[in-house]
Amino acid sequence: MVALRRVLVLGLARSGEAARAALEGRGVEVVGADRSLGNDDDLELLDDVDVLVKSPGVPGESALPAAARRRGIPVWSEIELGAHLLENNPILAVTGTNGKTTTAELLGHVLAAPVAGNVGRPLTSLVGTVPQGRPIVCEVSSFQLEDVHELRPWIAVLLNLEPDHLDRHGSFEAYRAAKLRVFENQRPDDAAVVPRGFEPVPGAGRRIEFAADDPLPAEPRIPGAHNRENAAAATAAARAAGIDEATIAAGLRTFAGVPHRLEPVREIGGVRYVNDSKATNAAAARRALTTYDAPIHLILGGSLKGEPFDELAALIAATNVVTAYLIGQAAEQLSAVLANAKVPFLLSVTLERAVAEAASAARPGEVVLLSPACASYDQFEDFEHRGEEFRRLVENL
Repeated sequence: MVALRRVLVLGLARSGEAARAALEGRGVEVVGADRSLGNDDDLELLDDVDVLVKSPGVPGESALPAAARRRGIPVWSEIELGAHLLENNPILAVTGTNGKTTTAELLGHVLAAPVAGNVGRPLTSLVGTVPQGRPIVCEVSSFQLEDVHELRPWIAVLLNLEPDHLDRHGSFEAYRAAKLRVFENQRPDDAAVVPRGFEPVPGAGRRIEFAADDPLPAEPRIPGAHNRENAAAATAAARAAGIDEATIAAGLRTFAGVPHRLEPVREIGGVRYVNDSKATNAAAARRALTTYDAPIHLILGGSLKGEPFDELAALIAATNVVTAYLIGQAAEQLSAVLANAKVPFLLSVTLERAVAEAASAARPGEVVLLSPACASYDQFEDFEHRGEEFRRLVENL
């Protein structure tokens, strides 16, 4: 590990503040910089710095990280820093395009282990609070994996890989390469958990495969074929960690899921309202659509991420979607592909109007589903804010 005397923490949101606190608790001098910085005058912040710790929202090509690399200063994600500071705690890392939080929380539930990382609880916030030797489950995103170097998960899980965040990574190949970095430092006594038939992955971890149709010690409480696949991945990881079948079965039966992922909000007049705000890409929305047999009123849209919607539109046309209600920046692009697929839609523009229009049209036995297939930053702070607003609107119906 690099000797840390002076560290620049770039990005002072949740993970940046946790990183700063953890470092200062170790007696390290910390320079904090807001992500808005990056002019030539700000490059003085790099003077005498041993490491730059970068928040995931800060692009790697921005001024300070780029200048740090030119000077030979290592650029770490908060996850990399956490792995160094928690070197005596085995890490079970969970990544993939969709299902990360559900699987990480389910795995933490089965192992009775803390869950951190991309779930919203910074890994560095556990420094000094978790006994040595206790496993930690860590959800890791592609943005966090861009800047790992020595992270070596005891067990690493890849759930799936589909196009996402192309606006940030530039190509699916770059996104894929970032995701697969979770395996690159594994050794033969580590475990690499991957979908059945997936290509070879980096590193020397012992390969373990899973699939949605795997025999499980119990059926998961959470609904949907995609959640059975998540449960299969968590089961494979738990077995690799030495957890017995009875404990895994109990965890599968009792885990109720996490907010904003196919979350039942309310039933009004026989109409079910479901919050799937975390479906921030088309693949996640496709999974949600296959969960329900009932007719669906689908709320779609948000900020664009550079991925096409043609495959999603084809699935919507082939399933039991009554009407799509389009919101946000993506509404115009979605309207074009849905029109080509002959899917009925309304340009609702706002979530408030979409909920009102869907509630007016829905009949008993039908589902109003917020599964946007887009990010939320055009109209909301994040997907949680969008989901909470959906809940509020439904509660006020």
